[in-house]
Amino acid sequence: MTNTTHFFLGANSGQGFQSLFSRFCEPENHYDLLVLKGGPGVGKSTMMRTIGKAMEDQGETVEYLYCSGDPSSLDGIHIPRIRTAIVDGTTPHVVEPRFPAAIDRYVNLGQFYNVAAAKERRQDIICHTRTGSAAYQRAYRAFGAARQMEDSAAALVLEGLDAGKLLRRTDGIIGREMRGKGSGGSDTFRFLGSLTCQGPIWRFDSVRTLCPKIYQLQDTYGLAAPMLQRLHAAASVRCFPSIVCPDPEHIERIQHLLLPELGLAFVTSREGMACTCPVYRRVRLDAMVDAAHYKRYKSRLRFSNRVAGALREEGLDALREAKAAHDQLEAVYRPYVDFKSVDQLVHEELARIERYL
Repeated sequence: MTNTTHFFLGANSGQGFQSLFSRFCEPENHYDLLVLKGGPGVGKSTMMRTIGKAMEDQGETVEYLYCSGDPSSLDGIHIPRIRTAIVDGTTPHVVEPRFPAAIDRYVNLGQFYNVAAAKERRQDIICHTRTGSAAYQRAYRAFGAARQMEDSAAALVLEGLDAGKLLRRTDGIIGREMRGKGSGGSDTFRFLGSLTCQGPIWRFDSVRTLCPKIYQLQDTYGLAAPMLQRLHAAASVRCFPSIVCPDPEHIERIQHLLLPELGLAFVTSREGMACTCPVYRRVRLDAMVDAAHYKRYKSRLRFSNRVAGALREEGLDALREAKAAHDQLEAVYRPYVDFKSVDQLVHEELARIERYL
């Protein structure tokens, strides 16, 4: 049985689209990196699923990387043992080969459009594209306003945090869980989830696959970031490579931390990002804030949470509008794709990858 995992390389946030593609596509990470080009409806996601499934059937571990705009689609797959990956290299996460053929290379599915027929639908294509783009901008404005409300509430709560207690609890975990020395190597950066047209999606199933011992950090107001930073630093000193999952709203902060060599994970859990898998221990970070402090600002915190929730729902509605526009765009393009030739190319690339096994 293979340890198939599921992550994101892109995420929607109040600062717009956040991308980890540049980290993922670093040349030293890959022997063969396929960069797919081609517009909507041409079969990029289907190609990745087909090759991913074939690799699983061969007994390979496969990492699936999902699209934050439409989590039923893929932005990439990764076959780590043979250092081979496929990514969607189109907007908003444009990827260009840096060492063509030697490491990374184009795979152009756009060549299978019927160009003359597509040009006859020019106005429809422009209209749906612009509608989708405008919907994303509306979503990002709403998420940005929600982020401001949440940041204001977090700053207020932070004033009442017992920082010494948090530090002692963190160091106790380090002493108990991080013994010995790891294999070294560089860290991996992935988003564990994103706000999507299907609502918030978080792949805690991947955490459970990689790390049977899970610490759940119950954290409503973003108090976990210093703890996770200290845990990450301790793991690095002990040469345990990490899977670092940044916070899409604050890309410089760690939101979840996975240490697969130790079978150990630390995941933030709150409303809209609830970890439902079995956990080893729960750390109630909210309880490290003075109760009187909560009581003093109770009405302000409730107001901030209510407004942020409403703004986030507005953003999710806009993401659903963007998805509907994309579906219409795919429907326009799909009749003008030579899928027989697409399938032939997929099988040629699969045969090439199978030679790496």
